[in-house]
Amino acid sequence: MSPRNRAASKSSSTSEILIPEKLYFRIGEVARLCRLPAYVLRFWETEFPQLKPIKSSTGQRMYRHKDVESVISIKKLLYEDGFTIAGARQHLRAETKADKKQTPLPFPARSASDLKHVRQGLREILTMLSARR
Repeated sequence: MSPRNRAASKSSSTSEILIPEKLYFRIGEVARLCRLPAYVLRFWETEFPQLKPIKSSTGQRMYRHKDVESVISIKKLLYEDGFTIAGARQHLRAETKADKKQTPLPFPARSASDLKHVRQGLREILTMLSARR
């Protein structure tokens, strides 16, 4: 396979991964889904704090949907975008901070007449409920 074809197949691989609707995935399933060896996933667990699969009572790694999404993101950063492990870790950390700093959506401004109308409606409901007693 030529370097050009290899690059094309790598770039399409992470964008084409469809994650089934399941609660948990075993490491082998994630490895198959993401086309990665299981040892790479185990190594990434030590390098990326975002990747924290839980362990079953038998010690089997159980990846949640968000863990699989993290694996896909890490794979894209490392294999397609050319990040080093340290660079990918820093990029994901910055991405997480940006998500936490997201400004809340402002509530639409209500005019005084709108609020009076809502209050009146609530009073009417309260009157109806009081009359039932």
